[in-house]
Amino acid sequence: MRILLIRLRLIGDVVFTTPAIRAVRRRFPDGHLAYVVEPESAPVVAHNPHLDEVIVVARPKAEGRLASDVALARRLRRARYDVVIDFHGGPRASLLTLATGAPMRIGYTVKGRSWVYTHRIARSRELRPRHSVLNQWDLLEPLGIGPADRATDATEMVEDAQASARVGQRLGASGYREGDDLVVLHVSAGNPFRRWPVESYAALAARLASRAPSRWVALTSGPSDITAAGRASDEARRLAELISPGAGARIVQAGEFDLYDLRALIDCAVLFIGGDSGPMHIAGTTRTPIVGLYGPTLPARSEPWRDRSLVAEVVERLDLACRPCDQRTCVTRDFRCLTALGVDAVHTAAERALERRARTANPESSTRN
Repeated sequence: MRILLIRLRLIGDVVFTTPAIRAVRRRFPDGHLAYVVEPESAPVVAHNPHLDEVIVVARPKAEGRLASDVALARRLRRARYDVVIDFHGGPRASLLTLATGAPMRIGYTVKGRSWVYTHRIARSRELRPRHSVLNQWDLLEPLGIGPADRATDATEMVEDAQASARVGQRLGASGYREGDDLVVLHVSAGNPFRRWPVESYAALAARLASRAPSRWVALTSGPSDITAAGRASDEARRLAELISPGAGARIVQAGEFDLYDLRALIDCAVLFIGGDSGPMHIAGTTRTPIVGLYGPTLPARSEPWRDRSLVAEVVERLDLACRPCDQRTCVTRDFRCLTALGVDAVHTAAERALERRARTANPESSTRN
């Protein structure tokens, strides 16, 4: 049995297919399992133990993409896949699915493209409170695969030993030592619908670093957010020094990481804090506690998909009728679903997550208390 999985575009969406990858391998232990992905998200599945082959396609706007896609279509046709699952459903993914000529082609019911698939699965266009993992898992039904279970089918991304070494060196150069407590804050400012204010990140980082002499805070960012992360770091150091002299030195602008190094950084942290974006979903593949900041999206759709015994906290506005939204137009024009999330609420959630982590790590002490 030769099976091809296709999921283009966003990092988080690719992360959310990893439970399905494991399930397909479990159903077809001797099958050849391949995965088509774009470069930005490729590290998520590059070393996945359940895949035999990862095919990285050209970026959406790359020069020569049309010629590349034609060559890829021919390659997929020659591979003679028996089953293709299109987790994406966009025009490009649909055409690649059709090009395989596979006798079984599974995809969503999409207006104008449903004819591409031999097996069509209904997908609601409403922003309903149902997790993305389950939405994608629906496509496994024609293969006779049963329900998803967070405990056995969590999202995953393989740890990279070399990345761990690189991250260790990078942190060590800042003064961090193994055994210190590291909190990772991912500053996201590129998209106004995912933007918690820079000033809020700065205030939060200052409070966290000032709380204990062994606590470090690393601010990470994507390429478009480096300037914002720099501003947040500078202001956080200034504020931390006002609260507790010397604390500012424990706030590090870690900058941009590739996905391998980002996962390694989060894996050695005691807490990750960030918005609903790719880095948070990378964090979800680790056992690190998470505080998720949710604005236009719902935790029910995109919270970390992993064992519920692992620590996760949610900070969101429950009093806004405009949530969730399609992130095209802010009806209030001030993005209040995120901008109005207070630093106090996030800091409280962070300290609560750290306390829960401590109790989980030392169950006897929590019993005595």
